[in-house]
Amino acid sequence: MVVSKTNYSFYKVRVYSMRGVSLIEVLVTVVILAIGLLGLAGLQVRLQSSEIESYQRTHALILLEDMANRVSANRKTAATYVTANPLGTEDSESSTCSGSGQSFDACQWSNALKGAAELSASSSNVGAMIGARGCVENLGAGEQFLITVAWQGLTPLSAPASKCGAGLYDGAAGSSCANDMCRRTMSTIVRIANLGSP
Repeated sequence: MVVSKTNYSFYKVRVYSMRGVSLIEVLVTVVILAIGLLGLAGLQVRLQSSEIESYQRTHALILLEDMANRVSANRKTAATYVTANPLGTEDSESSTCSGSGQSFDACQWSNALKGAAELSASSSNVGAMIGARGCVENLGAGEQFLITVAWQGLTPLSAPASKCGAGLYDGAAGSSCANDMCRRTMSTIVRIANLGSP
């Protein structure tokens, strides 16, 4: 088959006009792919934040149950477990616990709140929530005690009603964690039954 000069020039024009089209298609594809990857990276960050929040909540529940069991086990002296100031972060409890009863339990709970159960490679406490604190309050009516664990969350929510750690979790000026918006709390009530004779 013989291609005439006129047909050849037609094919030549058509090939040159299609070159730019595929380049634009590649650029559009790259932009769409980049937007998708940015969305995936944002999702990964949110998932990691949710995972840390979940870990902290689980750990708070374990520490809450620990103190509730200690108060229940020592029901005759349960009133001595009431704390004037929160235990845990920034308290004056020793890192080595001795003695027995309430002072020993308070020291151990304080160290657990500070994360002493797990150490990093540099021997610093990493086994608890961020800024963990614990409180025991007497609710009055009979032998009822409110045990609360408070800690620093990662994102702002509404400030909890609990008094434990109130005002200790404010972020820097202009921070989204102002007014205790990042403070998290978990509480339980321990009721001590009167098992004495009527």
